[in-house]
Amino acid sequence: MPLSHEERELFLSEPHIGALSVEGDPGRAPLTVPVWYLYEPGADLRVLTGADSRKARLIRAAGRFSLLAERVRPTVRYVSVEGTVVESRAGTDDDLRQFATRYLPAEKVANYVEFASQDHGPTVLFRLRPDHWFSSDLGPL
Repeated sequence: MPLSHEERELFLSEPHIGALSVEGDPGRAPLTVPVWYLYEPGADLRVLTGADSRKARLIRAAGRFSLLAERVRPTVRYVSVEGTVVESRAGTDDDLRQFATRYLPAEKVANYVEFASQDHGPTVLFRLRPDHWFSSDLGPL
């Protein structure tokens, strides 16, 4: 059964690992990779990634991507959003902190931010305006 507008936005705002898909290089399938993301109901979706990564290059070229979030308990539920990139800017340590706070226990955030800012290199933040939504709750397993 499709989710209501409110249900799908609330679900996407939960800290699921997303599967990001973007058009691939010529002759290749779309790139699909797991990502942390930020979303609040009514806002744009945000993704932070390596500035020189294949993912970043493909997102820049396509100007759009899709993201799927899913769970299997207590019911099988998913939300997929496709949209247009409306902002691309250099990532900051504050961005890293926001993402880490969403996905990691509080006591791990500072160490992660320090490690990631030193080890992962420059980042880019993409902000996606949701244009199309697909969602469903398939019920209990």
